[in-house]
Amino acid sequence: MFNDIYSGKKVIITGNTGFKGAWLSIWLSKMGAHVIGISKDVPTSPAMYEELDIAGRIRHYQEDIRNLAKMIQIVDSERPDFLFHLAAQAIVSVSYSCPMETISTNVIGTANILEALRLSNHSCVAVIITSDKAYDNIEQLWGYKENDYLGGKDVYSGSKGAAELIIKSYYQSFFKSKDSNIKLAVGRAGNVIGGGDWAQNRIVVDCMLSWGNEKKVVIRNPNSTRPWQHVLEPLSGYLYLGAQLYKSDELHGEAFNFGPRAEDKYSVVNLLKDLSAYWGFPNVDDCYAITGNISFHEAGLLKLNCDKALYYLKWHANLEYHEMVRLTSEWYYTFYRGESDMLEKTLSQINEYESLAAQRGLPWTE
Repeated sequence: MFNDIYSGKKVIITGNTGFKGAWLSIWLSKMGAHVIGISKDVPTSPAMYEELDIAGRIRHYQEDIRNLAKMIQIVDSERPDFLFHLAAQAIVSVSYSCPMETISTNVIGTANILEALRLSNHSCVAVIITSDKAYDNIEQLWGYKENDYLGGKDVYSGSKGAAELIIKSYYQSFFKSKDSNIKLAVGRAGNVIGGGDWAQNRIVVDCMLSWGNEKKVVIRNPNSTRPWQHVLEPLSGYLYLGAQLYKSDELHGEAFNFGPRAEDKYSVVNLLKDLSAYWGFPNVDDCYAITGNISFHEAGLLKLNCDKALYYLKWHANLEYHEMVRLTSEWYYTFYRGESDMLEKTLSQINEYESLAAQRGLPWTE
């Protein structure tokens, strides 16, 4: 996979205790990478990081990315071959109650990582992850391209747009120079689901917490449409982007969207009904209730145009919609029924994902 580029390499993951960070840690470890994590805490309980005992498989620094001195120290001492920056305050609703924490983490924290790389200036490929919500969302039907306007109606979106400006300025001011040994690119994705997520105010998480306790889930916007994607989809994009950047300077400084096929967009209630089929509800109406109590703005539509990733990376989503739903429900169902070792379950899903991608001829499987 990925031309075995990650085998034996030292890889820093910021935000390794989060949902995507935990999956990325397991996948990279499976490929033989030496994973180093940086996170200030374990953000949820339960948490995939703890359930799979990822701490026993990697080296971990419990530090806040807003601490510049610590970030400089870690990057300078570890001198990673790759750095994947995922650490963030990633919940839109939290940005309303904790705007300054959101801004300081997502903007200053990102700047600190870039500054640590600049000062170290060892040979390193950095993939900086922002969000689909970095775009100024006017709910256009054709999806956002990488050169569309950045911004947002909420502090979370604004913080991600601001982080993008910082990344661009660091690239132009420092990393674009021939004297720099840092190569970087940006990955944007959103609406990620999959086993092991327990963050608040996310529809799949709310479903699994409720159904795991044999209760109805309460949903806010049943008709909101999202291009849902399994967590392994954007991670395959980030990993392939890093691998291609390692081999060539062509993608240095570029941003890429990673999302599902353009036709794969389903409403909240469609997704909920399909997920519930794996939980044995005799009547789908028994699995949810609708509330009108919405305390913050939520977009009705947000989708990405991923043509750039297809053209430059030959990357596109691997899973069919029904496969994404099955993998997600099976992981949680197994967890709540206590039927299996969850590390084994996670590795088996990564193996299945890789196998399907190889059968479908995706280039990163070589």
